[in-house]
Amino acid sequence: MKKLQILFNGILKENPTFVLLLGMCPTLATTTSAINGMGMGLATACVLLCSNTVISLVKKLIPDSVRIPAYIVIIASFVTIVELCLKAWAPAISESLGLFIPLIVVNCIVLGRAEAFAAKNSVLDSALDGLGMGLGFTLSLTVIGSIREFLGSGNIFNISIFPEDYGMLIFILAPGAFIVLGLLMATIQHLKNK
Repeated sequence: MKKLQILFNGILKENPTFVLLLGMCPTLATTTSAINGMGMGLATACVLLCSNTVISLVKKLIPDSVRIPAYIVIIASFVTIVELCLKAWAPAISESLGLFIPLIVVNCIVLGRAEAFAAKNSVLDSALDGLGMGLGFTLSLTVIGSIREFLGSGNIFNISIFPEDYGMLIFILAPGAFIVLGLLMATIQHLKNK
């Protein structure tokens, strides 16, 4: 039961985007479409899962004086692997996300979970935490991207729902990200208060 709670914690109770307000830069910049949101979320989820697992494995071997730099090296290694995999197998998503993939290294979700959870818990719990936080982040970015893409161009996952001429350009631009994020956060807060 505790293992499931750790997994679902990042999806619902401590969702990185809607509850903890972490990772706002990629959330606002990469969610111009559902595919971009999902791609960024899955890339971050892979890095979270792998880095949490490795950091939990080696936490006793790393001296406190170099703890944070060591975590960053581990995270950067996995970000590099994810970036190369995206370039090889999903070049369109890699090109679309561009600089935001390497910036996962400094994403506060990843380093925060390494410091707050993986450095203090077992390998399995750390892996579940990374998976849960990654899935929560992926879900958030996909929802925001879907809403922005639908309202901005009439598509969801490049499937046309209504003609693009009827879309509202503002939702594909930066202000649309703030509007959608704000409305979703207000809705979630309203539902939590009921």
